[in-house]
Amino acid sequence: MKAAVLRAPGAAIEIASVELDAPRAGEVEVRIAAAGVCHSDLHVVRGEWDVPMPVVLGHEGSGVVTRLGEGVTDLEVGDHVILSWMPQCGHCRQCRLGRPWQCEVVANVVAAKGTLLDGTSRWGDGFHHYLGVSSWAERVVVPRSGAIKIRRDVPLDVVAIVGCAVATGVGAVRNTAGVPPEATVGVIGCGGVGLSVIQGARLAGASRIVACDLNPAKLEVAVQLGATETVEDARALEDLDYVFDAIGRIETTEAAIDALALGGAAVIVGLPPTGRTARFDPLALAEANQRILGSNYGSIDPQRDVPWIVDLYKAEMLDLDTMISGRRPLEEAAEALEDLAAGRTLRTLLTMDGGVA
Repeated sequence: MKAAVLRAPGAAIEIASVELDAPRAGEVEVRIAAAGVCHSDLHVVRGEWDVPMPVVLGHEGSGVVTRLGEGVTDLEVGDHVILSWMPQCGHCRQCRLGRPWQCEVVANVVAAKGTLLDGTSRWGDGFHHYLGVSSWAERVVVPRSGAIKIRRDVPLDVVAIVGCAVATGVGAVRNTAGVPPEATVGVIGCGGVGLSVIQGARLAGASRIVACDLNPAKLEVAVQLGATETVEDARALEDLDYVFDAIGRIETTEAAIDALALGGAAVIVGLPPTGRTARFDPLALAEANQRILGSNYGSIDPQRDVPWIVDLYKAEMLDLDTMISGRRPLEEAAEALEDLAAGRTLRTLLTMDGGVA
């Protein structure tokens, strides 16, 4: 089978022929329909994050279950699923506390070692998994908890973006920040995650949603999806109840904090390169009763929230189609990343066999 692999930071992406072992106990095999191209993938290719290599890339996708490992009884061959890069173990302290988005096994084993939950890989030739997903491939093996069953009457080549961008953005509004009706919201960065934050704020009933991006074309889309105002300079944001940094640059994080009203919260959703630090005035923060919140994966419970988001799409309360800039075959993964880096796209999907089941 074909997969997009990265052998070393900064190397060219290769479309290689790889072997995939059968699913083991508690795992499933999925035929990929479509996979999203995300800034997180770009961080890996650039060497800005420490990821075990060589690695089969991709962490956002959808597909159809093709094989079940021993003990998997709540999925069937033919089920439609969205892949989650937080395949919680269910047993660690964070999972027991009801925080599956902080699963310790995912952090210490899956992400750190480039394996599945049991600490081993299903890829041949020494390839690693990326965040337990590796969706830039024709087929994958993932933990059962990383394959979220969804309804069959939605297009797989659209809902693929729910697994990362949409869940992260909508979840940051609903779960991390708990934005109430009539709140004022700023969103810095109008890529896939930022546009999802905007839609989450609209669903929450925010009275003002100020979108910020340097790209006028992205601001036009932001207005389509619910923004009430737009600015190109983050320093123009001010007196807002919630400001979401969907970029993760030091300048944008600091701008988000500076833009807060009394009692406001800055929510850091975008991820910077490892080791970067931001500055803020702790006295001013304390006196104004303000908060800085980190949002990992939108603080979602994937099993609960992913099907809910798909239902919102089906009910036409959430617009996913507008967020998809285009589709490319797997062989054009490198070109899709180049488009993303240049700001020419919002979300590109890599489709396998047309992207439909």
